[in-house]
Amino acid sequence: MTVLFIDTCVREESRTKRLADYFLKHINDEISVIRPLDEGISGLDRETLNIRDKALAEKDFTHPVLQYAVQFAKADMIVIAAPYWDLSFPAQLKDYIERVNAVGVTFDYDEKGMPFGKCQAKKLVYITTAGGYIQDPSFGYGYIQALCRNFYHIPETVMLAAEALDLPGTDIEETLQKTMKNMDEWFAEQA
Repeated sequence: MTVLFIDTCVREESRTKRLADYFLKHINDEISVIRPLDEGISGLDRETLNIRDKALAEKDFTHPVLQYAVQFAKADMIVIAAPYWDLSFPAQLKDYIERVNAVGVTFDYDEKGMPFGKCQAKKLVYITTAGGYIQDPSFGYGYIQALCRNFYHIPETVMLAAEALDLPGTDIEETLQKTMKNMDEWFAEQA
């Protein structure tokens, strides 16, 4: 099994990254790591969009502009670590998703114009932490979940979150340990 780990944690002492590292210790398979900031991934500009469109039109799926989409489509499992910032996820994750959304690679359209997925992953795990409560996950995890369901055809998505970490009275370590226990239980259910 090939696992793709998308790490959008930027802080040295990231609580989200700590949870993701704990989760990944449960996996014995090959893990490919993408850190969008380290990779220099940015949003699509006019020039890059034209290059991508040309590569897609020519079905040149080996073109470097499509490398992230091809890698995403071929992964058996995808793990995303994305802290909950400003009611969503870090902008670098959106930039990465722009590179992944490639017609003919991660999804396509049928004769009626309906999207169908081309990804082989059966599971996507979204790991996050929040200083407060995630009032409406549709702005972060929900967006990723909708892409998986409606475009990529990744049938199982799950969010594993530690919330309220910065609120008065929260025992941060206890809250993180509870989320780690939830991860253990999730893995036990998968066996």
